[in-house]
Amino acid sequence: MKDCDTSEFDRSLPPLQAYLLGDLSFDALMALQRRLVYEATDSNPTASAIVCAHPQGLTIGRHGSRDHVRMSDAELDARRWPIHYVARGGGLMLHLPGQVALYPVLPLERLGITPSGYVRSIAEVVVELLAGFGIAAEQDFESPAIRVHGRPIAHLGMAVRYNVTAFGIVVNVSPDLELFRRVSCDGDPEPMTSLQRECQKPVRVAAIRQRLPELLAAKFGFPRVSVFHSHPSLQPRTVRHAITDARR
Repeated sequence: MKDCDTSEFDRSLPPLQAYLLGDLSFDALMALQRRLVYEATDSNPTASAIVCAHPQGLTIGRHGSRDHVRMSDAELDARRWPIHYVARGGGLMLHLPGQVALYPVLPLERLGITPSGYVRSIAEVVVELLAGFGIAAEQDFESPAIRVHGRPIAHLGMAVRYNVTAFGIVVNVSPDLELFRRVSCDGDPEPMTSLQRECQKPVRVAAIRQRLPELLAAKFGFPRVSVFHSHPSLQPRTVRHAITDARR
């Protein structure tokens, strides 16, 4: 397998299925991601990407710790920030309004890409996204951090299961940056920055949501992107109740 191949589209690949889902709870994300990973292990694997935002809270990956939260349990409870421990790379991440999360579910063997090549390619997707807004990023090759003027601007935390990718990236578009001084994202001493802080013009969350799947498809050679705004597994189930006649 090669590190990555971004030179041209592979016309034999199916479209990248991009699910633009808006706000998504962590429980709903985990359930949907498990289903998409299962579908990507089929003999005719699919390739998907979840684009969403999360309720306020903290996720902690394999390299994170509760010690990276710079507040007491009482203050954390007062903010109503739940902590979710997740099986991914990276450390702690604070989730707030004004972010966009991209979770690719890609069959690496089908794409002929190594896990290490995949991580580098995802970092390059973030760099290309920023370049489109005139922001020059500094890529830390010792870690997956993407920095602008020394401050991280996106969180990279990925996993590979059954040779299929899970989790991905969270990009700060326009969150409340003051709150990042209360945590140490990925154990970094510098607080995170955002596209809106670094860009000379207004940045819309909707534009980032649309742009990320396009960059992902181009990076990994998908011929096109099929966009969906829902997934059948997220639809509420209809519960039918039997009606009995009490007079009988």
